[in-house]
Amino acid sequence: MATDIHGPVEGPVVRVEGLSRSFDGRPVIDDLDLALRPGEFTALLGRSGCGKSTLLRVLAGLDREIAGTLLVPKRRAVAFQAPRLMPWKRVWRNVLLGLPGRPERAVAESALEEVGLSHRSGAWPKTLSGGEAQRASLARALVREPDLLLLDEPFGALDALTRIKAQRLVAELWQRRGCAVLLVTHDVEEALLLADRALVMRDGVIAYDTPVDLPRPRDAGDPGFIALRTRLLAELGVDAVPSAA
Repeated sequence: MATDIHGPVEGPVVRVEGLSRSFDGRPVIDDLDLALRPGEFTALLGRSGCGKSTLLRVLAGLDREIAGTLLVPKRRAVAFQAPRLMPWKRVWRNVLLGLPGRPERAVAESALEEVGLSHRSGAWPKTLSGGEAQRASLARALVREPDLLLLDEPFGALDALTRIKAQRLVAELWQRRGCAVLLVTHDVEEALLLADRALVMRDGVIAYDTPVDLPRPRDAGDPGFIALRTRLLAELGVDAVPSAA
Protein backbone atom coordinates (compact mmCIF):
# COMPACT_ATOMS: atom_id res chain seq x y z
CA MET A 1 0.00 0.00 0.00
CA ALA A 2 1.32 3.43 -0.88
CA THR A 3 2.13 6.06 1.69
CA ASP A 4 1.66 9.55 0.30
CA ILE A 5 3.40 11.96 2.67
CA HIS A 6 3.08 15.71 2.23
CA GLY A 7 6.09 16.73 4.22
CA PRO A 8 8.65 19.53 4.47
CA VAL A 9 11.30 19.83 1.80
CA GLU A 10 14.35 19.25 4.04
CA GLY A 11 16.32 16.33 2.63
CA PRO A 12 15.02 14.90 -0.65
CA VAL A 13 12.09 16.83 -2.09
CA VAL A 14 10.91 13.52 -3.57
CA ARG A 15 11.53 10.07 -2.15
CA VAL A 16 10.18 6.97 -3.86
CA GLU A 17 10.77 3.50 -2.47
CA GLY A 18 9.57 0.22 -3.95
CA LEU A 19 7.06 1.94 -6.22
CA SER A 20 5.00 -0.33 -8.48
CA ARG A 21 2.17 0.35 -10.92
CA SER A 22 0.51 -2.23 -13.16
CA PHE A 23 -2.05 -2.02 -15.94
CA ASP A 24 -4.14 -5.14 -16.60
CA GLY A 25 -1.61 -7.19 -14.68
CA ARG A 26 1.37 -5.85 -16.63
CA PRO A 27 3.91 -3.96 -14.48
CA VAL A 28 4.85 -0.59 -15.95
CA ILE A 29 6.70 0.60 -12.85
CA ASP A 30 8.32 -2.28 -10.99
CA ASP A 31 9.84 -1.73 -7.52
CA LEU A 32 11.31 1.66 -8.46
CA ASP A 33 13.44 3.77 -6.10
CA LEU A 34 14.17 7.45 -6.68
CA ALA A 35 15.22 10.55 -4.72
CA LEU A 36 15.17 14.12 -6.03
CA ARG A 37 16.91 16.95 -4.22
CA PRO A 38 15.49 20.45 -3.65
CA GLY A 39 16.39 22.82 -6.47
CA GLU A 40 17.62 20.02 -8.73
CA PHE A 41 16.74 19.97 -12.44
CA THR A 42 16.38 16.33 -13.46
CA ALA A 43 15.62 14.97 -16.92
CA LEU A 44 13.94 11.57 -17.26
CA LEU A 45 14.57 9.73 -20.52
CA GLY A 46 13.39 6.40 -21.84
CA ARG A 47 11.80 4.65 -24.77
CA SER A 48 8.07 5.05 -25.43
CA GLY A 49 6.05 2.91 -23.07
CA CYS A 50 8.79 2.57 -20.46
CA GLY A 51 6.69 4.26 -17.76
CA LYS A 52 8.10 7.82 -17.75
CA SER A 53 4.76 9.59 -17.98
CA THR A 54 3.17 7.12 -15.57
CA LEU A 55 5.83 7.97 -12.99
CA LEU A 56 5.26 11.68 -13.52
CA ARG A 57 1.49 11.25 -13.07
CA VAL A 58 2.11 9.33 -9.85
CA LEU A 59 4.35 12.12 -8.53
CA ALA A 60 1.70 14.67 -9.52
CA GLY A 61 -0.96 12.81 -7.54
CA LEU A 62 -2.95 12.00 -10.67
CA ASP A 63 -2.49 8.24 -10.38
CA ARG A 64 -2.92 6.61 -6.97
CA GLU A 65 -3.35 2.96 -7.98
CA ILE A 66 0.14 2.20 -6.75
CA ALA A 67 2.12 0.17 -4.26
CA GLY A 68 5.17 1.41 -2.42
CA THR A 69 6.19 4.52 -0.50
CA LEU A 70 5.94 7.99 -1.97
CA LEU A 71 7.04 11.26 -0.38
CA VAL A 72 6.30 14.42 -2.36
CA PRO A 73 5.92 18.09 -1.42
CA LYS A 74 2.41 19.41 -1.01
CA ARG A 75 3.15 22.27 -3.38
CA ARG A 76 3.69 20.71 -6.79
CA ALA A 77 2.49 21.49 -10.27
CA VAL A 78 2.51 19.83 -13.66
CA ALA A 79 2.59 21.03 -17.28
CA PHE A 80 1.84 18.58 -20.09
CA GLN A 81 2.70 18.53 -23.79
CA ALA A 82 -0.86 19.65 -24.55
CA PRO A 83 -1.46 22.98 -22.74
CA ARG A 84 -5.00 21.84 -21.78
CA LEU A 85 -6.46 25.35 -21.71
CA MET A 86 -10.22 25.69 -21.30
CA PRO A 87 -11.43 27.38 -24.54
CA TRP A 88 -14.36 29.13 -22.81
CA LYS A 89 -12.12 30.90 -20.28
CA ARG A 90 -9.80 33.79 -21.06
CA VAL A 91 -6.08 33.22 -20.58
CA TRP A 92 -5.87 34.79 -17.11
CA ARG A 93 -8.78 32.70 -15.87
CA ASN A 94 -7.08 29.56 -17.21
CA VAL A 95 -3.99 30.44 -15.20
CA LEU A 96 -6.04 30.57 -11.98
CA LEU A 97 -7.94 27.37 -12.76
CA GLY A 98 -7.98 25.00 -9.80
CA LEU A 99 -6.47 27.41 -7.28
CA PRO A 100 -8.27 27.39 -3.92
CA GLY A 101 -10.22 30.42 -2.76
CA ARG A 102 -10.92 33.38 -5.03
CA PRO A 103 -7.50 34.60 -6.22
CA GLU A 104 -7.36 38.02 -7.82
CA ARG A 105 -6.58 38.55 -11.49
CA ALA A 106 -3.34 40.22 -10.40
CA VAL A 107 -2.04 36.78 -9.33
CA ALA A 108 -2.47 35.49 -12.88
CA GLU A 109 -1.08 38.69 -14.38
CA SER A 110 2.11 38.34 -12.34
CA ALA A 111 2.68 34.76 -13.53
CA LEU A 112 1.89 35.69 -17.13
CA GLU A 113 4.38 38.56 -16.97
CA GLU A 114 7.02 36.12 -15.71
CA VAL A 115 6.57 33.97 -18.84
CA GLY A 116 6.34 36.97 -21.18
CA LEU A 117 2.61 36.66 -21.89
CA SER A 118 1.05 39.54 -19.95
CA HIS A 119 -0.04 41.19 -23.22
CA ARG A 120 -2.29 38.16 -23.96
CA SER A 121 -3.91 38.00 -20.54
CA GLY A 122 -7.41 38.78 -21.79
CA ALA A 123 -7.20 36.70 -24.98
CA TRP A 124 -9.17 33.56 -25.77
CA PRO A 125 -7.03 30.38 -25.88
CA LYS A 126 -7.94 29.66 -29.51
CA THR A 127 -6.16 32.87 -30.56
CA LEU A 128 -2.82 31.83 -29.01
CA SER A 129 0.07 30.36 -30.95
CA GLY A 130 1.48 27.01 -29.83
CA GLY A 131 4.32 28.70 -27.96
CA GLU A 132 1.97 31.17 -26.29
CA ALA A 133 -0.36 28.38 -25.17
CA GLN A 134 2.56 26.51 -23.64
CA ARG A 135 3.67 29.64 -21.80
CA ALA A 136 0.13 30.02 -20.43
CA SER A 137 0.36 26.43 -19.21
CA LEU A 138 3.66 27.21 -17.47
CA ALA A 139 2.11 30.30 -15.86
CA ARG A 140 -0.71 28.11 -14.52
CA ALA A 141 1.92 25.87 -12.92
CA LEU A 142 3.93 28.77 -11.50
CA VAL A 143 1.00 30.40 -9.66
CA ARG A 144 1.00 27.33 -7.41
CA GLU A 145 4.47 28.35 -6.13
CA PRO A 146 5.64 24.73 -6.50
CA ASP A 147 8.50 23.12 -4.67
CA LEU A 148 8.33 20.48 -7.43
CA LEU A 149 7.58 21.33 -11.07
CA LEU A 150 6.73 18.33 -13.27
CA LEU A 151 7.05 18.75 -17.04
CA ASP A 152 5.74 16.00 -19.34
CA GLU A 153 7.33 16.64 -22.76
CA PRO A 154 6.10 20.26 -22.73
CA PHE A 155 8.00 21.20 -25.91
CA GLY A 156 7.15 18.14 -28.01
CA ALA A 157 4.48 19.81 -30.17
CA LEU A 158 6.41 23.03 -30.82
CA ASP A 159 8.32 23.93 -33.95
CA ALA A 160 12.13 24.03 -33.69
CA LEU A 161 12.58 27.76 -33.09
CA THR A 162 9.68 28.02 -30.63
CA ARG A 163 11.03 24.96 -28.83
CA ILE A 164 14.43 26.62 -28.32
CA LYS A 165 12.74 29.72 -26.89
CA ALA A 166 10.57 27.59 -24.58
CA GLN A 167 13.61 25.64 -23.35
CA ARG A 168 15.41 28.87 -22.52
CA LEU A 169 12.34 30.18 -20.70
CA VAL A 170 12.09 27.05 -18.56
CA ALA A 171 15.80 27.29 -17.70
CA GLU A 172 15.36 30.93 -16.65
CA LEU A 173 12.27 30.15 -14.58
CA TRP A 174 14.05 27.29 -12.82
CA GLN A 175 17.07 29.43 -11.98
CA ARG A 176 14.80 32.23 -10.73
CA ARG A 177 12.39 30.06 -8.75
CA GLY A 178 14.83 27.50 -7.37
CA CYS A 179 12.28 24.68 -7.30
CA ALA A 180 13.04 21.08 -8.17
CA VAL A 181 12.14 20.19 -11.76
CA LEU A 182 11.51 16.78 -13.29
CA LEU A 183 11.39 16.93 -17.08
CA VAL A 184 10.16 13.91 -19.03
CA THR A 185 11.58 14.01 -22.54
CA HIS A 186 12.58 11.81 -25.49
CA ASP A 187 15.21 14.35 -26.56
CA VAL A 188 18.71 13.58 -25.24
CA GLU A 189 20.10 16.92 -26.37
CA GLU A 190 17.27 18.77 -24.63
CA ALA A 191 17.99 16.85 -21.44
CA LEU A 192 21.68 17.78 -21.54
CA LEU A 193 21.00 21.43 -22.37
CA LEU A 194 18.63 21.88 -19.42
CA ALA A 195 19.26 19.38 -16.63
CA ASP A 196 21.96 18.91 -14.02
CA ARG A 197 21.02 15.23 -13.68
CA ALA A 198 19.82 12.72 -16.27
CA LEU A 199 17.97 9.47 -15.62
CA VAL A 200 17.18 6.65 -18.01
CA MET A 201 14.11 4.53 -17.26
CA ARG A 202 14.04 0.95 -18.49
CA ASP A 203 12.01 -2.13 -17.54
CA GLY A 204 10.05 -0.17 -14.96
CA VAL A 205 13.03 1.12 -12.96
CA ILE A 206 15.69 3.83 -13.11
CA ALA A 207 18.38 1.94 -15.00
CA TYR A 208 20.94 4.75 -15.34
CA ASP A 209 21.60 7.90 -13.35
CA THR A 210 24.29 10.45 -14.15
CA PRO A 211 25.10 14.03 -13.18
CA VAL A 212 25.30 16.55 -16.02
CA ASP A 213 28.31 18.46 -14.76
CA LEU A 214 28.69 20.92 -17.62
CA PRO A 215 29.04 24.72 -17.43
CA ARG A 216 26.05 26.85 -18.40
CA PRO A 217 25.14 28.01 -20.99
CA ARG A 218 25.87 24.70 -22.67
CA ASP A 219 27.34 24.02 -26.08
CA ALA A 220 26.22 20.89 -27.93
CA GLY A 221 29.62 20.81 -29.62
CA ASP A 222 31.56 20.63 -26.37
CA PRO A 223 33.47 17.32 -25.99
CA GLY A 224 31.95 16.70 -22.57
CA PHE A 225 28.46 17.27 -23.97
CA ILE A 226 29.14 14.90 -26.87
CA ALA A 227 30.48 12.21 -24.52
CA LEU A 228 27.41 12.39 -22.29
CA ARG A 229 25.11 12.38 -25.32
CA THR A 230 26.81 9.26 -26.66
CA ARG A 231 26.51 7.48 -23.31
CA LEU A 232 22.82 8.36 -22.88
CA LEU A 233 22.02 7.24 -26.41
CA ALA A 234 23.78 3.94 -25.70
CA GLU A 235 21.70 3.52 -22.52
CA LEU A 236 18.62 4.11 -24.68
CA GLY A 237 19.78 1.46 -27.16
CA VAL A 238 20.61 3.93 -29.91
CA ASP A 239 23.93 4.20 -31.73
CA ALA A 240 25.18 7.78 -31.75
CA VAL A 241 25.33 9.42 -35.15
CA PRO A 242 28.64 11.28 -35.67
CA SER A 243 28.26 15.03 -35.99
CA ALA A 244 28.95 16.51 -39.41
CA ALA A 245 32.34 18.15 -39.68
